[in-house]
Amino acid sequence: MTESPTIRRTADATPQDFAHVHTWVFDLDNTLYPRRTDLFSQIDARMTLFVSELLQVPPEEAKLVQKRLYREYGTTLRGLMTLHDIEPDAFLSYVHNIDYSWLAPDPELGAEIAALPGRKLIFTNGDRPHAERAARQLGIFEHFEDVFDIVAAGLVPKPAAETYDKFMALHRVDTAHAAMFEDLARNLEVPKALGMRTVLIVPENFESTLGDAWEHEGREGEHIDFVTDNLTAFLRQIR
Repeated sequence: MTESPTIRRTADATPQDFAHVHTWVFDLDNTLYPRRTDLFSQIDARMTLFVSELLQVPPEEAKLVQKRLYREYGTTLRGLMTLHDIEPDAFLSYVHNIDYSWLAPDPELGAEIAALPGRKLIFTNGDRPHAERAARQLGIFEHFEDVFDIVAAGLVPKPAAETYDKFMALHRVDTAHAAMFEDLARNLEVPKALGMRTVLIVPENFESTLGDAWEHEGREGEHIDFVTDNLTAFLRQIR
């Protein structure tokens, strides 16, 4: 396994590092399923098409607008709502109209999640129907207590601090006894500040060439406790 120069190397995790954890919080896209699955590329293409039709611009220009909104507002949806007053339900339904058969069932991951002591929650910037369809396709949905989605967040996405506060309050999460798993380093800054154990999920073999360059920013930060490119193996290791 090679180390990306943009990723701060962390010590191997041990069961003792997570012995205090009884609430396990997981992002969905590119976290509960690996980035190599490329499911999100379908959503990405649908968002580009939505922006193209909304603004009446070519797909190439729409792609640039979409990515700028994603970076500046946390989600393309938030940017479109702010700048163009779009109807969020229509957007969410449109962009998540994808083929979930790209996801292969993952019974090994399901077994590891089921074996974790305590509560398991999904915390996503997507919507609940998307999270449920993806998790059911993976064969892991039954292991989760609930899904906290962008609608529950009041359409304010991670990494906004108010969204984490809303999530923690709704689910009565004791952050001193919780861990969060995410594929975007910036989305782990608030959880770490709240006292959570943080785990960054990176592409297989620690590749840093996938996704937009800004998505890799902060990977070397001290707010990242552990880094792994294999969630199933990591969960097995800390048990």
